[in-house]
Amino acid sequence: MTTTDIGIPARIGPRCNGMSMTREEFWEHDNWAPGYRYELVHGVLIVNPPPDIGERNPNDVLGHWIRVYWETHPNGKVINETAPEHTIPTSAGFRRADRVIWAGLGRLPDPNKDIPTIVIEFVSRRSRDRQRDYIEKRDEYRAAGVREYWVIDRFRRCLTICTAADETTVDADGNYSTPLLPGFELSVARVLAIADRYAPPRPSRRGPNRKRRNA
Repeated sequence: MTTTDIGIPARIGPRCNGMSMTREEFWEHDNWAPGYRYELVHGVLIVNPPPDIGERNPNDVLGHWIRVYWETHPNGKVINETAPEHTIPTSAGFRRADRVIWAGLGRLPDPNKDIPTIVIEFVSRRSRDRQRDYIEKRDEYRAAGVREYWVIDRFRRCLTICTAADETTVDADGNYSTPLLPGFELSVARVLAIADRYAPPRPSRRGPNRKRRNA
């Protein structure tokens, strides 16, 4: 039986946003309108517009920094792979991450089976996307076994790192390093400066209960 026989369009695109799908239908479908981001959340297909240049540009540069570390640093071989726009199975369905890193496996990962070690998200402008990035994805990635989830927020001017047991925020003038990538240091200011080239952030207020760390 084909997806057409059971009511799934032969080609899925933005008009299918909100359509009901099973996990199997989502995973097995192979005809998607290009340029959009597709997620399955609690049996509902979510079709998002492509990320703007304020997300794509820093993601591209961050991927370059990660690969330079991978290829030139004495500890860089801890990385097994990094990729943008990767779909991750979660308890809610399937999520689309801006960038992922597999590290410490000692082999090339199977992208369909191996959960990434680090997942990175560049926060979008819309309020509902912020709720998704900070809370929904955080909880789902923790449950899936992601070791660290980085939320890079050009609006709040910070980097938030979520682990299984903790959540820490690094302000715009701070740097972040992780034992998962020994010797790699991420300058939050450099990432934000790249995002700001094409997408000036809106002024915003930070909630009072976030921990801050400048490393």
